[in-house]
Amino acid sequence: MNWSLWMRQGHRWLSIVFTLTVVANFAFRAVASGEPPMWLTYAPLPPLFLQLFSGLYLFALPYRSRWRSRPCDG
Repeated sequence: MNWSLWMRQGHRWLSIVFTLTVVANFAFRAVASGEPPMWLTYAPLPPLFLQLFSGLYLFALPYRSRWRSRPCDG
């Protein structure tokens, strides 16, 4: 599998994991009284940071391909 396709698929799965952790956080807050445990509060952060890096990579892909296909001036 191509690195770009693997990164794109990973980014999609990370978004699902992130969404589920945020939903779990809100569901706990709606059902239970008081604050949720720390691990649940901070559970969305690891997939969010991984999404940040994979998203920046995916954002830069078109610019990188344009830069590589540019003719050399020399």
